[in-house]
Amino acid sequence: MLGMPNPVAFSIFGMEIRWYAIMLTTAMVVGFVLAMKRCEKYGINPEVMYDFLIVTIPLSIIGARTYYVLFNLDYYLSNLNEIYKIWHGGLAIHGCIIGGTIAVYSVCKAKKIPFLKMADIIAPCLVLAQGIGRWGNYFNMEAYGSETTLPWAISVMDAKLGKIMVHPTFLYESICDILIFFLLITVFEKRKKQDGELICYYMIFYSIVRFFIEGLRTDSLMLGFLRMAQVISIVGIIIGIIGLYILNKRNKNEEKIDVNQR
Repeated sequence: MLGMPNPVAFSIFGMEIRWYAIMLTTAMVVGFVLAMKRCEKYGINPEVMYDFLIVTIPLSIIGARTYYVLFNLDYYLSNLNEIYKIWHGGLAIHGCIIGGTIAVYSVCKAKKIPFLKMADIIAPCLVLAQGIGRWGNYFNMEAYGSETTLPWAISVMDAKLGKIMVHPTFLYESICDILIFFLLITVFEKRKKQDGELICYYMIFYSIVRFFIEGLRTDSLMLGFLRMAQVISIVGIIIGIIGLYILNKRNKNEEKIDVNQR
């Protein structure tokens, strides 16, 4: 059973270094190094990842924070000085993906790199980074689920109920993300016939995982009575399936052309 951690890892000259920042930084570094190695496999100069890093990291953070703030607008309008304090938590992964996608597409266009090829390079790196970064939620004591008596429950302090035992939804997602990572690189990458397949599988599997885990959470971002993460997950599943259908159809057409040319 995981207890309540200290969110501060250590202090340097009076400045607190939080576990949340450490976990996110670790996730970024691991994802970046892996992406460089995967570039070589796909015949792309690994050095180009520095260009992606410079653009993608800030846009991803801005996207993640903007998304979170927009769905908690009443609170942040009353606490403007909290908007930039990302170390207090509040980075939405869907906002991160939106910002990151815009950044990757922009750099691909500028560098004349096929976007779908780069998306397949990044997809496993992204989901692995998500699996690592989720532990930042544990140290901040956020993104947990409803009360439970399961043996792997974690203890948290509720403002009204005091100390309670809840689902460690961050752990569920971390485990699932790492499993998706291994599926992408050991199964689907070996079977792929078209660039773009890995990012489609990522969208499908991650969206399925997030849809069910979101149902356990008590801190979901809401739009009216809808859990936004579940709505976006459904959209992600649909886009992923449609993407695979289009890629499969394109591959069959190319095979027919090859046969006719012979």
